[in-house]
Amino acid sequence: MPAPELTPPQSSLPEAGAHFGAYALADAATRARDVLAATGAPPRALPGAPPGPPPGLPTVAATSLPDVPAVEPPPLSPDVDRLLRGPSGLGTAGLRLTLPQERPAPPKPSAPQGAAIPGLYHHPVPEPDPARVEEVSRRIKSWAMDEVSLYPDDWEEEFDGFSVGRYMVACHPDAPSVDHLMLATRLMVAENAVDDCYCEDHGGSPVGLGERLLLAHTALDPLHTTREYQPQWAESLHSDAPRRAYHSAMDYFVQSASASQADRYRHDMARLHLGYLAEAAWAQEDRVPEVWEYLAMRQFNNFRPCPTITDTVGGYELPADLHAQPAMQRVIALAGNATTIVNDLYSYTKELDAPGRHLNLPVVIAEREGISDREAYLKSVEVHNDLMHDFETEAAALAADCPVPSVQRFLRGVAAWVDGNHYWHRTNTYRYSLPDFW
Repeated sequence: MPAPELTPPQSSLPEAGAHFGAYALADAATRARDVLAATGAPPRALPGAPPGPPPGLPTVAATSLPDVPAVEPPPLSPDVDRLLRGPSGLGTAGLRLTLPQERPAPPKPSAPQGAAIPGLYHHPVPEPDPARVEEVSRRIKSWAMDEVSLYPDDWEEEFDGFSVGRYMVACHPDAPSVDHLMLATRLMVAENAVDDCYCEDHGGSPVGLGERLLLAHTALDPLHTTREYQPQWAESLHSDAPRRAYHSAMDYFVQSASASQADRYRHDMARLHLGYLAEAAWAQEDRVPEVWEYLAMRQFNNFRPCPTITDTVGGYELPADLHAQPAMQRVIALAGNATTIVNDLYSYTKELDAPGRHLNLPVVIAEREGISDREAYLKSVEVHNDLMHDFETEAAALAADCPVPSVQRFLRGVAAWVDGNHYWHRTNTYRYSLPDFW
């Protein structure tokens, strides 16, 4: 029987854009500061949008914002400017997202602190604001050590070496405040604690992982059980440090996020946990997966929950219907996949030095394709670059197809997260060093 052909992807973005066009215009007055900060100009009407807003909503002209003081837009960071210019790979010259007015050239980034992987496609970013880095670092350490008692005292050096404050400030340059940055920072630290303590170096094991992850997920996704058994669940939750961290970080998050944003995050965390389980199954079977299987797992066990909350951290919301569009989901997935392969590449020598066998893309390619470690590593760089070019191409096309302000800003936020993630891996010499393959 012949193999079934894949159905060509269908996009409903024009319809979704038209549906949200009127809302975007009507919402412009109350969100003017966000729109101007994100685009430097009033929103443009979508092609095919209704002539006016739905009944009951005030009419707002697309070219003026009444009763709103002028706001001077901040200078664009290199990642934003790069996305607006569109991708730079072969065959992408026609994909450009242009602002209504020209922007001055962004400032050149500071000298790098660490070496980038030769041949890795990436974009440099400016050094993150040191004042914000210091404050986020202070607050997150207080939260982890004092508020939720996440780590024992002898893990303090490793916690400091993670440099999570610098990580999050680099990834969220449009966050309006340190409080917004802390939403992402707590979740990042909690996710890493679950990974370390349940799966990896600090007592993790593939045996029984499904049960531990299920109970951990109830700290993110509220448990609705009977009054008789609720106290037992609560006692178990608060007796386990990673679950305490999950619960506390999520509690802070839902106070600032909409119900839709919170549910979106829970969904992406369920994806992450599913990816953990696939990798655990291979460990229990002592099996190296096929390369395509490994890449499928990495689409779930990856950084996706981090860039998907970029609007919450930025203090605005991408409407749920626009976030759910297949084109947007593809952009987010490609961003998550590319950033996770960055982790595979920069953590390669760290994982080789750790006990046991750690699966990463170079290891899987070397094993399954019968090539040298060096050839497998360099091929992994090519895989990352292909994912990055696809991400940029798809993001630019989506931005052109759906010029809604929240879509434009969200895409910029995801691009900023991609570049900030690489910056952190490149500069974190406490954790990472490169193999001698060049």
